[in-house]
Amino acid sequence: MFFKDKYSRLEHQDSFEYMKKLPDQCIDIIITDPPYFLSNDGFSNSGGKRVSVNKGGWDKTDLGIEKFYDIFLNEAKRVLKDSGSIWIFGTLHSIYTVGYLLQQKEFKILNNITWQKTNPAPNLSKRMFTHSTETILWARKSLLKGEQIYNYSLMKDIAGGKQMKDVWKTATISSSEKKYGKHPTQKPLAVMKRIIMATTDKTSLILDPFVGSGTTCVAGKLLKRRTIGVDESLEYLNIAKKRLLNANNEYEGKII
Repeated sequence: MFFKDKYSRLEHQDSFEYMKKLPDQCIDIIITDPPYFLSNDGFSNSGGKRVSVNKGGWDKTDLGIEKFYDIFLNEAKRVLKDSGSIWIFGTLHSIYTVGYLLQQKEFKILNNITWQKTNPAPNLSKRMFTHSTETILWARKSLLKGEQIYNYSLMKDIAGGKQMKDVWKTATISSSEKKYGKHPTQKPLAVMKRIIMATTDKTSLILDPFVGSGTTCVAGKLLKRRTIGVDESLEYLNIAKKRLLNANNEYEGKII
């Protein structure tokens, strides 16, 4: 164990190896941002500058993308309770493979949330539209049985008395959310908190097998939910630990 407090546990391990050690049906919900495997030696834009898209060894795999997600979803299905559900972030490069595999494994896809970035990086090639969205798939483990948690009334209140829609707009991560160190795919705390508020209760045990800089655990701690975060990078786990130790001072943007 790398770190533990009242609500959070960080594990420094290979994600698949850790999941294989978990007993069957022990997790209520999985919320995770797995690698998209975009590190192909190309270039992107950051702050108006041309930068490499390579993010590190964790964003590459010898298994092949489909095999990687296949292994992950097999373990996810095993460790989730029958009433459990799963949230998976992705871009067009990965999310269609994930969606196909979810259905092959008899998950029921409940929603595809579109996270729209209000200030996306420009497209340097000028040969296509600017990429400004990511998809977050929410799926239930069982097609036939079990009822996933969905806090409908709370979401309706947050949405001003109307049913909450499946398009969420935020700015990309600000420097305030990266004050303890940078992770190239860190997600907004506001988005992660909304997911947890919507689809967990006080008894839920949350697993993030690719926790990175710890946003899932930080959101869980602020909402008094038990979370387990796993990552093989000590660099990112150290960022996550610092964020958890200072969770009450975390910056939270707004979803509009």
